[in-house]
Amino acid sequence: MMSVFETDYKVILQKIEEIDPIKYGHSRNYIDGAVTYLSPYISRGVISTKQVLESVIRKGYKLDQIESFVKELCWRDYFQRVGQVRNLNEDIKQAQLQVSNYSISKAVVNATTGILGIDKAIEELYESGYMHNHFRMYTASIVCNVAKSHWRLPSKWMYYHLLDGDFASNNCSWQWVAGANSSKKYYANQENINKYAHTNQANTFLDIPYEDLPQIKTPKELVETIEIDLVTILPFKEELSVNIELPSYIYNYYNLDPLWHQHEKGNRILLLEPSFFEAYPVSEKCMKFMFDLAQNIPDIQVYVGSFDSLKTEYHLEHFVFKEHQLNIGYEGIEEQRDWICDELTGYFPSFFTYWKKVEKVVSRKWKSIEPSND
Repeated sequence: MMSVFETDYKVILQKIEEIDPIKYGHSRNYIDGAVTYLSPYISRGVISTKQVLESVIRKGYKLDQIESFVKELCWRDYFQRVGQVRNLNEDIKQAQLQVSNYSISKAVVNATTGILGIDKAIEELYESGYMHNHFRMYTASIVCNVAKSHWRLPSKWMYYHLLDGDFASNNCSWQWVAGANSSKKYYANQENINKYAHTNQANTFLDIPYEDLPQIKTPKELVETIEIDLVTILPFKEELSVNIELPSYIYNYYNLDPLWHQHEKGNRILLLEPSFFEAYPVSEKCMKFMFDLAQNIPDIQVYVGSFDSLKTEYHLEHFVFKEHQLNIGYEGIEEQRDWICDELTGYFPSFFTYWKKVEKVVSRKWKSIEPSND
């Protein structure tokens, strides 16, 4: 299990080169599977799904060999597209059913559910800021479908601790598990968890057949719920040194791309808006990760305050920023993020409908990119 995420850009690029998409496809659902651990860098905008895909294509793989890997990249883009046109703070398709509380199980927060694979994954989340995607689904299922908590607060709890916390992917996934963004709730029993966690538990509250899970009553281990206080600690505000004649390139929690306009003169400002982090709080570990990644951007300065206050305080007029659905009130030139399929926009009710269209674009990319001879 990954416990430390390097932040040097050259190291990150090397991690892209080390991807084995075939092993990934065979083992990604296991706790010790050959996952890439690239999601924190994609979420922070250091690298893109398009960049990763094109790197893999150059290695000479065929699409049908690594379709599982490619689909996972496209899932991330798909969730981003949903976030552009839907309010992801609300139920996307329908209301979550069988909700008994709007808090979160104390046993989940304390990693004492008694399901060893889940508890270990939660402990790893606190320690490293990472949780394997399959175990995020297990955790969400226990929280929403067994403890019957509404998805909203638990999703914020997980996002708070994840180095790869991505608003769209996180909220869409929690709603998918809870049945608010899917046709049915997602369940996993003890046998399934044992298989992918390499545990051998029996006689737990999940040690029942799949067909019995939708009728399960909240077990005593999960009944007690708690409210949680999620707060982001921002640095003290410091004075900036800017040239008002130059454009100001605005970086933020979702854009730390060191190659973005790297050869153009400008003010490079990492904007930390208190209102943003009040609405979408993250842990101290996540903030440190962000600051460490920002060190890849020469001459970047940190501004704590709103976009409007930055504009008025320093009399800045020319702003450039990358599009993101959480950029509220930004002004200036909005540039698109790198997408695997930038021409495919709007809402698709399912990943399947999105994939059938994006698959054609991916197939064209396979033909247009020459394999590397390295």
